[in-house]
Amino acid sequence: MNTPTHALTTTFTDPDDLDNNPSLNHHLQDVMAAPMSRRQVLRSGVGALATASLGGVALTACGGGDDDVAATAPLLPPVLGFTAVAKSLTDAVTVPAGYTATVVYATGDSIDSAVNDYKNDGTDSNFARRSGDHHDGMHYFGLGTDGTPSQTSNTRALMAINHEAINGTVQFMHPNGQTNIGASAGPRPEAEALKEVEAHGASVIEISKTSGVFGVVKASTFNRRVTPRTPMVFGGPAKGSALLKTKYSTDGTATRGMIGNCASGYTPWGTYLTCEENFAGFFRRGSADDALRSAKERTAFKRIGLAQGAGGGQRWATVVPADSSSTEYARWDASKLGASTDGTDDFRNTHNTFGWVVEIDPYNPASTPVKHTALGRFAHEGAWPSNPVVGQPLAFYMGDDSRSEYVYKYVSNAVWSAADANPADRLATGAKYLDNGTLFAAKFNADGSGTWLKLDLSNTAISGNSAYAFADLADVLVNARLAADAAGATKCDRPEWTAVNPRNGEIYITMTENPDRGNVGSTSSNNVPNPDVDPAFPRYWLDNKGVSSQSASTSTLKGNVNGQVMRMRETGNLASATTFNWDIYLFANQATADIGLDNVNYQANVNLSGLTSVNDLSKPDGCWFSKASGILWIETDDNAYTDVTNCMLLAAVPGSYGDGGKITVTNQANGKPGTAGTAPVVVDTYAGKKMNDTIFRRFLTAPLGSEVTGVAESPDGKALFINIQHPGENTAAANIGDPTKYESHWPGNGAGVAAYGPGSSSARPRSATVMITKNDGGVIGL
Repeated sequence: MNTPTHALTTTFTDPDDLDNNPSLNHHLQDVMAAPMSRRQVLRSGVGALATASLGGVALTACGGGDDDVAATAPLLPPVLGFTAVAKSLTDAVTVPAGYTATVVYATGDSIDSAVNDYKNDGTDSNFARRSGDHHDGMHYFGLGTDGTPSQTSNTRALMAINHEAINGTVQFMHPNGQTNIGASAGPRPEAEALKEVEAHGASVIEISKTSGVFGVVKASTFNRRVTPRTPMVFGGPAKGSALLKTKYSTDGTATRGMIGNCASGYTPWGTYLTCEENFAGFFRRGSADDALRSAKERTAFKRIGLAQGAGGGQRWATVVPADSSSTEYARWDASKLGASTDGTDDFRNTHNTFGWVVEIDPYNPASTPVKHTALGRFAHEGAWPSNPVVGQPLAFYMGDDSRSEYVYKYVSNAVWSAADANPADRLATGAKYLDNGTLFAAKFNADGSGTWLKLDLSNTAISGNSAYAFADLADVLVNARLAADAAGATKCDRPEWTAVNPRNGEIYITMTENPDRGNVGSTSSNNVPNPDVDPAFPRYWLDNKGVSSQSASTSTLKGNVNGQVMRMRETGNLASATTFNWDIYLFANQATADIGLDNVNYQANVNLSGLTSVNDLSKPDGCWFSKASGILWIETDDNAYTDVTNCMLLAAVPGSYGDGGKITVTNQANGKPGTAGTAPVVVDTYAGKKMNDTIFRRFLTAPLGSEVTGVAESPDGKALFINIQHPGENTAAANIGDPTKYESHWPGNGAGVAAYGPGSSSARPRSATVMITKNDGGVIGL
């Protein structure tokens, strides 16, 4: 999440967001094959959708000929029923006419009757019993009147909510901002660091509906904060591995806490999956640590972006705790400091204990969260399940949110049993499906097909890899990026959220952006050669904020500036398939991307989805399907279009794979380093059908400095929940004492919502979960 080029108020940079991939894996620069025939498409699994996903919907025959297959009477697509909101640069939440937005849960809110309400002046403590910061992925878990799980409860629920980070807003957590944050400053104060650590992780809170509005049940025994201090255990093949041994857990079976929790997922048995994304930037490494590490360790460090001399974003490792026996802060130092041969006397392996998918049982606040190593370690963006089919394995789809990283899926060995939908022991069921299976990485072929590449030692490309010799399966999973490199997966443009269409099983993946794409004459921040355009990422263009005429000398943004959304269909619509087909559902860009380099009109090669002022967008980040309405919700985390609009939430009618076709993209070569005056770069690709104002509209705009992230809904679709993350994040730390210089005062300013919390128009900004309802009581978006 968190676009790395935001103007942050500290020197912290997420290494995961940068290109740390030195592999020479292809970028689909093969010659495009001819489009598949109708027979090939049908045989690849389109006709199998009915029995796999749509249950008892009647089948009808198509007509004569040997190409004929049984077809399904499709569910009617949603019809968007709201008036699109305009782009906005105001410090407010804006929703369509006839809708109301209400803040439910904001940074610092107490979840305990014994903890005082948030004063929002920097003096509040005990974030172990308060809402964390930077609300992100979340899920609604229905709660019956008897306190047991309910699939149908629209009035009572447990809401699991990620708290990703504190970057850009941490100054508001302290009365006068952070102390000793500079690289050469003294130790960080323990009280400040404790507050910051506990502001990460996740919340599980009970919410209930009164007079049509959900609110937090402050005294609920279900309320829980899971933080970087919460004890956790490992599950899966890497449990007990030497790579996970630390002074905290000398046998490598446990760890303490989770960090960087961004997107999320859920399981069909009723648990929450929260995913650790940008973890590398939290750790320190000594300036001479490389000399103490093996060649394999140095390779692994480089691949996750944890460089020798890294200071750790918030410098927690510098804290001198009052309890001299405490390792609470020493664990943020990944340097080799002890004399042991296995790392059991220091925290040289501490970084390996982060970057996982974590399972939490929201219904049991006493349960211990589990990090499932079978799903691999990388900068996780979500873990979304396939539609469960009795007798078939489950798949979980995941993105790795960094430039030139990969799309993954995990397939369980166990096949789905309907009896597991409501088990007595949810985490034991999680072990059944999530600890034994196979991890794959995606290869997007130039002809619109794709292959899932197995990431284990049965793949000779991995077992015979010379760049990094994998010792065992645990090594493969801990270093999943290196395994995907070896297997030959396709480098992508920051693959983030995954979503599975509940109506047909197709998978959608947001590819947020990549300024390195097409800049082949230069290198990225890690001196990794930049990828050229290719069939799966076919666009390169220039963009300069506030300037309609672009030129190589004035453009500040280059490459895949605004991102895209990809769509995949598994062969046979089987979660266990090893092949798939892909197209690009949505090309993101400003609607006026028709004045190009040196005033050359190239709208046909940038605005490929035909966007207008009603639906143009930049940097799709989150995507999520409503089961109630069938709408695909798309959220943005943007720093490229912010001269025109704040971030937004849009509603889309999803369509289906293959509803468009093969297209040719002509990229202007002028302006690329080393290519001035050369011929345009021509790429063939596969696109979904073009958008229009009927099937794609802007639903919400966000306050200043924020992104829109996290989506959930009540089962009836009449309450939609979204998260507003880091409003005011571009406020300079030096201006903490002058509220007139805050970028945002939301939600205290009451802009677009009822004023929430203390401070009014001078309030310190806060991340928050927002409930959206339709004034006539109807389903959201219809």
